Amino acid sequence: MKKLKSVGLFLIIIIFGILFIPKIFNRIIDNKVVDHNRSTSAVPLQFIFLNGEAKKVPDFTFFNQDSLIISNEDFKDKVYVVEFFFTSCPTICPIMNKNMKKIENKFGSKENFGIASFTVDPIYDTPKVLKNYAESYDVFSQNWHFLTGEKENLYSLANEGFNIFASVNPKVAGGFEHQGYFALIDKKGFIRSRSDKYGNPIVYYMGVDQENVKVQEVDLLIEDIEKLLKE
Repeated sequence: MKKLKSVGLFLIIIIFGILFIPKIFNRIIDNKVVDHNRSTSAVPLQFIFLNGEAKKVPDFTFFNQDSLIISNEDFKDKVYVVEFFFTSCPTICPIMNKNMKKIENKFGSKENFGIASFTVDPIYDTPKVLKNYAESYDVFSQNWHFLTGEKENLYSLANEGFNIFASVNPKVAGGFEHQGYFALIDKKGFIRSRSDKYGNPIVYYMGVDQENVKVQEVDLLIEDIEKLLKE
């Protein structure tokens, strides 16, 4: 009886190996095994709905590092990434712009791609300061604009236009606080993102690196930029 049970168990193991092990290996070879909490890149990027409407970037007009007037119209028909930062930031901004530089290295030569970096410290971050800052990162793209202007308009764009928090806070390092997010915008001006495992849009991508995470969100963002450029 025991011998028959052993034979039966052996047959089950053999059948399992024939049916399932090749599939497991194929998934690994095809890079279909995911080790992060984001949905796979095969899933279409979502729109962000607010009050029943897909959210678009509101109109804006600011000065860039070359003292040129730049508006949302300059990003028309372009896929672009948005961040809020300030040049004297001693904490997350250098990490964010190190990652943004990776994005520029990948897409900066494309005419249908751009980056908009809005300062939250417009009094200090004049076009000249922004120009020096851009040069310190060896920015080569004509479509990476470091933008400054009226403080009220910049904060309205951050907090209301994108719902990315920005505020003056003398108690924190640098005197300003803001969320370290990157926003991804499609060619028609809509904010797009991946979804979580429940199908809800995650909305933004972390601009800073996370510890003990194999695939950083800037890597996912690069995948998604490529996807939108093909739309």
